[in-house]
Amino acid sequence: MISAWSKKKTKQMSDFNSIAASLQDAHTVGVASHLRPDADALGSTIAFALWLESTGKKVVALNEEGATSKFRYLPRHEIIAVPEGSPVDCDVFVALDTSVKSRLGTVLNVIPKHIPLLNIDHHVSNEQYGTLNLVDSTSPATGQILVEFFQHIGAPISRDMATNLFAAISTDTGSFQYEGTNERTFAAASRLISCGVDVSALSRDMYDCHPRRRFELLRHALNTAEFHSDNRIASFTLPLAVAQELRVLPEDNEGIIDHLRAVEGVEAAVFFEELEDGNVRVSARSKNPEVDVCKVCREFHGGGHKMAAGARITGALNQVKNDFLNALDHEIHNRN
Repeated sequence: MISAWSKKKTKQMSDFNSIAASLQDAHTVGVASHLRPDADALGSTIAFALWLESTGKKVVALNEEGATSKFRYLPRHEIIAVPEGSPVDCDVFVALDTSVKSRLGTVLNVIPKHIPLLNIDHHVSNEQYGTLNLVDSTSPATGQILVEFFQHIGAPISRDMATNLFAAISTDTGSFQYEGTNERTFAAASRLISCGVDVSALSRDMYDCHPRRRFELLRHALNTAEFHSDNRIASFTLPLAVAQELRVLPEDNEGIIDHLRAVEGVEAAVFFEELEDGNVRVSARSKNPEVDVCKVCREFHGGGHKMAAGARITGALNQVKNDFLNALDHEIHNRN
């Protein structure tokens, strides 16, 4: 009898072989990840680009925002460039950690339309937009998928690759705390440590080197946090004027929501960020596996994971906030 995991593994191995075959004869490969990148997006991009370089291929690694200052601790971060507008001359393009094609942002403008697009991701809401799609929602990070891919094809993992992939996995699992972290995750982490990752030094860079402006943002969040739905939902709102006053950068927002979710009795936390383009960026996190924030975000054309999802919603900040909180309240009280 073949187990469900065996079936999954067989399918994943087949996907790995297809990805490797698609890249085999390419001379130049483009690699990119989603806008407002996190460590999984950038770490996966850098590691994949370094592997491609090691095989003798020319690589164009892109992100709409480049490697933001927060992630300068990632070795070889300078390999990531900002798209310049004209199509890149490449044979294959690889999108990493990007569930919706539009989230590639301005990178979309430079991908030649006639070449294969490989989509490697772990989000359950992935729209399968690639010519080839390797989407494993059982993996808590795209970095984990890449470790397993490299192991499957027998590719050496350099220390720089390993450090980027460890950062990708550690951050996307909340330091190996979130639901979805499994024995494969720890096996991947162990493999990366054996490749030379200095876990202590990397952890200091990831978690203990925040700029002062992020502290001011956290202070504002804690002072203005609100509780809803019989204290089962916590929320924090960042108007554009406040963001400008505090001089915070988009990268400073990551992790703030976790302080709200950590409050006893809170089942879900939401961060509403007003943007200059008339949209509101919504980040939602669940602490209760029965509360599906991805389901709620999909109502607003967003997506992500069951317990961590987001959306960009057009509208006034207060109206978006009210609409989303009402939908989340409905999810909490009607999930059964």
